[in-house]
Order: sequence, then C-alpha cells, then structure tokens
Amino acid sequence: MTDSYLFTSFHEKLMKLSHNPQFINEPRDQKLAALTELCAQALDTERVSIWKKSHGADRITCEYLHSSPQIETVIDPGGDTPPLTLHRRDHPTYFQALGLARLIDVPDARNDPRTRSFNEGYLTPLGIYSLLDAPVFDGARPSGVVCLESTTPRKWTLPELSFVVAVADTVSLINTHEAWLESKRKLDYLTHYDSLTGLANLYSLRERLGYRISRALRKGGGDFLLLWIDLDRLKVINDGLGPDIGDQVIAETGRRLSTLPINQADLLARIGGDEFALLVEDQGQELQLDDLVQTIQSLTSQPIDVHGHQLIISASIGICRYPDDGEDAESLLRNAEAAMYYAKKQGQGQGQAHRFNTSIRATARSRFAMERELRDAILRDHLSVHYQPIFDTRTKTLVGAEALVRWQHPSRGMMSPIEFLEIARSAGLMNALGESVLREVCRHIQQARKQGIELPYISVNLASEQVLDPDLPDRIAKTCQAYSVPQSTLHFEVTEDAIQGDSKLVSQNLNRIVALGSELAIDDFGTGYSSLSRLKAMPFSKLKIDRSFIRDIPNDEDDCAITLSIIGLAKGLGLSLIAEGVESVEHETWLGIHGCQYVQGFLYSKPVDFNTLISEFVATTS
Repeated sequence: MTDSYLFTSFHEKLMKLSHNPQFINEPRDQKLAALTELCAQALDTERVSIWKKSHGADRITCEYLHSSPQIETVIDPGGDTPPLTLHRRDHPTYFQALGLARLIDVPDARNDPRTRSFNEGYLTPLGIYSLLDAPVFDGARPSGVVCLESTTPRKWTLPELSFVVAVADTVSLINTHEAWLESKRKLDYLTHYDSLTGLANLYSLRERLGYRISRALRKGGGDFLLLWIDLDRLKVINDGLGPDIGDQVIAETGRRLSTLPINQADLLARIGGDEFALLVEDQGQELQLDDLVQTIQSLTSQPIDVHGHQLIISASIGICRYPDDGEDAESLLRNAEAAMYYAKKQGQGQGQAHRFNTSIRATARSRFAMERELRDAILRDHLSVHYQPIFDTRTKTLVGAEALVRWQHPSRGMMSPIEFLEIARSAGLMNALGESVLREVCRHIQQARKQGIELPYISVNLASEQVLDPDLPDRIAKTCQAYSVPQSTLHFEVTEDAIQGDSKLVSQNLNRIVALGSELAIDDFGTGYSSLSRLKAMPFSKLKIDRSFIRDIPNDEDDCAITLSIIGLAKGLGLSLIAEGVESVEHETWLGIHGCQYVQGFLYSKPVDFNTLISEFVATTS
C-alpha cells in the first residue's frame, strides 16, 4: 500500500470516529478509550497512552492507557493501581525534548539519548523498543502527549506520524471544548448563584419571579409571597471586626436559612450584602406564615461563633403578596424592601416583621428621600449640636453638658435624633454622623476658648458602630488636635447595648480613649443588658440613670427600688451618678437624699444652642 493510500485511510477512520454523534456525546474517558483503541488497531502497536502535563511542567501523568494483552499492564484504569507519573528530575533529556512541542520519533528507544533513561524501570521490563510521542495542546501551550509504544524496533512512516498528530489534535480539541464547557458552567453559576453562600442570587430571583408571574397569568391564579430578610446590625460587625467576620456571619446565616422547610418550587436567595429573599407559595393561612417568620427569626437570632467571637444578630422581615402588593417583579421587590424597612423602624432594628400596605409605600418614598438628604447634610456638616447642661445639686453650678445632635431640615424644621437616627443606622451613616457631631463640638469648644471661656466637660454619645471601630480612638485624638482641644475636655457616653459586641475590641477602644484623657459614662443604665463583670472590667467613671426610672419617683415604689439599687451599684463600683430626666423638685429632693449628686433635665434646663450654653455657664459660675 502506498503512503498516499495509508494517509487517506488513517484519516478517514479518524474522521468517521470523531464525527460520530455517539462519540461526541460520550464522556471524556470513553472518548480517550475510543481514540487510543483506534490508534492501536490502525498502526498495529501494542500500547497507546494519553498523558497530562502538570502546570509546572515538572511531571506528566498517564490519564488513559490502551494495552494489548501480550504486555503486562503497568496501569489498570479499572483497578486500584494509581496513575503512572514520570518526573522531569528522573528524565531531564526527555522532558527537554517534550518542551519543544514537537514529535518525538524514536525507532530505538533503548539507545536514544532522549528516552534511554526509561530503560531500567519501564522499557526493558515491558519489552518496548520504539516510541512515538505527539504533543497535545491547550491553546498554544503544550499540555500533554499521545504516546505510542511498540515491542519491535520500528521506523515510523510519514502517514503514521501524520495520523498520530491528528489524534493528538483531536485530544487538544476535546480539551478545548471541555474547557469552554467548564467556563460556561462557571459563568452560569456566577450569573445565577451567590459565591459566598451558594444560594441563588438576585438575578435568579428576578427570573423566578418573572416565571411565577407569567405562569399565574396563564393559569389565572397562583398567588405567592415574597419575604425580604435583612440582618440587623451586621454593619456594626463589619466595622468593628472586619468584613471577613461579617462574611462568615452571612455564610452561616445562609446555611441556616437553607434548612427552612420550603418546597422545591420555592426559592431562597441572597440578594446582596446582608439581605436575603424567600419566595414561597401563598397557602392563604396566616398561621403558616407566622410559623415561617418565627422560624426565620429563631434561626437568625441564635448565637454565631466566629474565631472566638460570639455574635448575636436578628433579622427584620418585610412581606408582600402577589398580585395584591405588586404585579411585576420590580414592584414586588421594591415593596417587600419597603415593608422590611418599616419593620426595622418599628422594631428599632431588633427582629420584627411587617406586611406591606399602601401607607408603607408613601413612607418608603419619604424614607429614601430623607436618607439622601441626611447623607448630604452630614457630608456638608449641616447638622447642628445643642447641649443639655448637667448640674451639681449641692452647688447649683453647671458642671458639664451633653451634646445632642439636631437637624434643621429644609421642609420639616428642627428634627431631634429620634426622628432620623434609625435612618442613619440602616444607611450605614452612624460613623460619619458621629464624626460630624464631634467636629462641631470641638469647633464650639475652640470658639469658647478664643473668648477666654473654659467650658466644663462636654459629653458626646458614641453609637455601637463607633465603639466597634478600631480606628475610633485615633479619630478622636486627631479631631481634638485639629481644633487644639484638650481631650480631657471631652467625655463620652456609651449605652449598655453598645458594649454587647466583641468585648475585647470594645475594651481596647474604651481603654485607649481613657488613656488619651477622656472619661466615660455608661448611658441609659438599666434599659439594656450588661453583666456586672463586664461593667467592672470596662473603664467607666460615671453611670447615668435612665429617665424612665426617674419619671415616677418618689410615687412609684418599683421605680424607687430600682433607682436605689442602681445608686448602690454605682457607689459599690466607685462610679459617679448622673440622673437623667429630672423635671420636678420632688425628683431633685429624692435623688439628693439618696446620694445622687449630678442631674440633668427640664427642671434645670432644656437642650440649648451653644451661645445659650455659654450664657448659662457664665451665670452659674459668676
């Protein structure tokens, strides 16, 4: 037979195999089996193998071997023998030739300098004399080799060389196609799934919402519920402990939510940041919905242990129903989010749920507008600070003042913190707001000192987001330096709830603030939760009794008993006492009798602007 005939015959066989639909749809190992078998039969050779090169090109590993029964098998693909691997360190000359990405045509493998290193452990035991290797490519990079081995000395003909190259190119095409499929799978995963939790993402949720809506329209029914789940206070964790800890909290929450008893047709998705969504069939039974909501809140509120930090969060949930609360995907998403924000506001960020209604829509529009306006006011330092003086009941002198932020809204007028702090918190603005207040306080102190007036201490409130910020002490110090304000002039107030986070970080921050010259007060004492051991370990020097316990003394026995216990606790810990909300002579008298020396409240002064504060201070000290 002529070379031309052999060339045509070989390639016809390969084309017939590679274009066979059955071959195309077979898995990789069966494709390699068919190619190696074809090669062995067409070229009448005893062993044909396909090898993969490592990324570092320091070794090749046999991926598939076709061996005739006459040769004892080194590799048994169906058995327990591990794949055969050849290392560059043992066969440097062969690997150098392999790196040239050319055919390795070796009629006498035992004496050829490129392959004679294989004699002892490979060629001689198997009786192999001749080799023919053709490179396999991944793009332009050599990624493997098709290897033919013959037990007789053999000079490979041009048609045989061409055929083996074609087989190797077919393997290269298989590799390229599989790489494309894998890339497509990864792209599809990234398009539809969240990489952190493995849950569906917002894109998938929108697709499912569209499908459910179109199906409901076709069938004339098919109501469903959309629950928007937002984790409360996660930004505090991110700011205080870092985003890696926050990501682990999100991942654990996603894992817990994935255990919810929902149907296959329903969908749980992470839709961004600390927010999840749940699409469920509307069974029309409020009790079942209540049970689902309670289960979600139970799952999210259980403590999460991350690197020694025990973190407790909660979830605010907004609920809307198709078609009553929206007839398209975007309306449903928007209204579920609005209901969630309403729930967060009603529960003050402490795990509440609320159904959407038409009044929420207007509230949501107003809320988003106010958030934009508040962000702009903070950025431009348009917030103002008023001060409520703190008095010594014995001397009737002004000994300090608490800084209270105010917002002169262009249309709503003067707004107190209770009207906008929750919006600032949910929008992640608490750190920026706190810094804005601190700058304004320092400006006022600087202005008073230029007038020759040394004000008593000014007490500034710290939010939980600030307390968990490791940069807080440095920011305070830099601001004081910028306005030439001694840090001893500033005292800071922290609520019990604000120190429930990571105790180590909170303690480090508070101790650094005290070391720089400030004093600390624990604010609204008795309304939150704090263990005595934690209070004792923290560097507080003052304790403020919440106004809710002062309001009904001396007539309410319970409030009197609670206040007395707080006074006793403060004395036992060596803390100064300040009573908030003192509005009557009866309040003042009772507190004075029982040893509370410092007070603030309307009996003495309402919160006043800076100029009035200076006037009151001068009046009480002259």
